Amino acid sequence: MTEFISKIRTIEWVDTYSKMVDQTKFPDAFEYVKITTGQDMFDAIKTMIVRGAPAIGIAGAHGVVLYAQELAKQNLPHSEFIKQLLAKADYMASARPTAVNLMWAVEKQKELIRNSSSDIAVLIEDLKANGKKLELEDIEINKKIGDYGAEVVPKGATILTHCNAGALATVGYGTALGVVRSAFAKDNTVQVFADETRPRQQGARITTLELTMDGIPVTLITDGMCSYFMKKGMIDMVCVGADRIAANGDAANKIGTYTVAIAAKYHNIPFYVAAPLSTIDTSIKSGDEIIIEERSHDEVTHINGKPICANGVNIINPGFDVTPNELITGIITEKGILRPDYKKSIMEVFR
Repeated sequence: MTEFISKIRTIEWVDTYSKMVDQTKFPDAFEYVKITTGQDMFDAIKTMIVRGAPAIGIAGAHGVVLYAQELAKQNLPHSEFIKQLLAKADYMASARPTAVNLMWAVEKQKELIRNSSSDIAVLIEDLKANGKKLELEDIEINKKIGDYGAEVVPKGATILTHCNAGALATVGYGTALGVVRSAFAKDNTVQVFADETRPRQQGARITTLELTMDGIPVTLITDGMCSYFMKKGMIDMVCVGADRIAANGDAANKIGTYTVAIAAKYHNIPFYVAAPLSTIDTSIKSGDEIIIEERSHDEVTHINGKPICANGVNIINPGFDVTPNELITGIITEKGILRPDYKKSIMEVFR
C-alpha cells in the first residue's frame, strides 16, 4: 500500500526535555512548547496541552524521565531515589484517569526503575531510550491500524469522526485518522465529516486543522447533525478513537461518541473504533468499570473565555462516555480488526 506521510509530529524527546505541540493554542497558532519538569508535564497532560490517549501515554513516559532528572540532582541514596521516583511515576499516571495508555506507558517506565542497577545515570539514559522507543513504536502501530482499517473503507467513502484521533492525538499518524490517511493514500476521493465535539471543540479545532494541513478533504458539522446526514445517505462509515476499551469491547471515548454510535446503528452504518492494543484494559470486564473524568464546568459555560449561559446554572461535564460493544462493528488494532464476540476476540489477540 502507498504510505501517507503526515507533516505532523506531536511529541518528541529532545536531549533533556520533551517537545510537544501546544494544542490549547489551536486554531490561532501551531506552536511547540518545551516541557522541562515533571510537574509541568503533569500540568500539560491535565490541561490538555497534550491530549489523545496514545500521545498522553508518551507524555507520561517522558514525564517519568523528567522526574528522574530532577531527583538525580538531589544526590539521594539509590534506594531512596527509586522509592521517590516510583511515587512520582504514580502521580504522573493520575493526571488523566480515563486514558489507560497513560498508566500503560508509565508502567513500562516503572518496570525499568524496579529492575535498575545502582547507577542512576544509566537508569536515566535507559528511561530516555525507552521513551524514544515507545514514540517510534506508536507511529508504526498507528500505520498498521491505518492499513487494516483502510481495507474496510468503501471506495469514495465519507467517514464521520468524533473528537480527534489523529496525528495530534498520537505521536504522528493517528488511529481513526490513521485509517483515513491510509485509505486516502490509495483512494483520494475519500473524505471526512468531522463533528465539532463540544465542549472543547477537538473536532473543529484539531481534526479540521490537521486534515487541512495534510490535504485531506474535510467538512465540519455540529455534534447534533450526524443523524441528519446519515438519513440523507451522506455518511458511509464512522471511525473513532478510544481512551479505554474493556475486556468485553465496551469503549470509552470523548463525550458524544455513544450518541453517534446509536445513530449509526439505527441507520445501518458501520461503526468502527480504532485503537492500539495498549488502549484495551483486560483487567476490567465491562465499560461500567471505566472511571469517567469530570472536567471543569467552565468548558461548558464558556466559549473562547466568554460566558454563554446564565450565572449559577447547574453544570455536569463528563469528559467521556462509553459505547456498548453491541454498537461496535469492529475494533481496528495493529494486529487486525477484532470482531464480536469481543470477549473472545480480545482474549485471543492477547494470547
